[in-house]
Amino acid sequence: MNIWPPFRYSGIKITELSADYRRTRVELKYRKLNLNANRTQYGGSIFSMTDPIYSLMLMANLGEKYHVWDKSAYIDFISPGQSTLYTCAELSQQDIDLILDRTQFGEKHLPVFNLQVFDKQHKLVAKVERTLYVRLKAKYRT
Repeated sequence: MNIWPPFRYSGIKITELSADYRRTRVELKYRKLNLNANRTQYGGSIFSMTDPIYSLMLMANLGEKYHVWDKSAYIDFISPGQSTLYTCAELSQQDIDLILDRTQFGEKHLPVFNLQVFDKQHKLVAKVERTLYVRLKAKYRT
């Protein structure tokens, strides 16, 4: 993921990924290429740092039998990003079990995940809500 162009060229980097793909830490570097007119982190870059994280974590945990897509997202900017920013995403066994239960007969499920983006001083910069679309692929439905 760190060489994926939308991340690489935006200063976004996965700095931690657990072996079971249930915890991911992402950083957004503070650099000239991603500052806005106010010399703070560009909002689109802040939003992008959260974009594929939960989808990829779920795809790794659910396997190839499932469609996993981002459906919608919302961001609430709390304070200006004036340094390198970071966020952590965690996926619990309870999250996975609920998705498996809700999709076992082919129904779609729209789980909601929340992230918080912080600066180096642990000041809250943004809150992000991401809704995913998860469904068992047709060939695996009974």
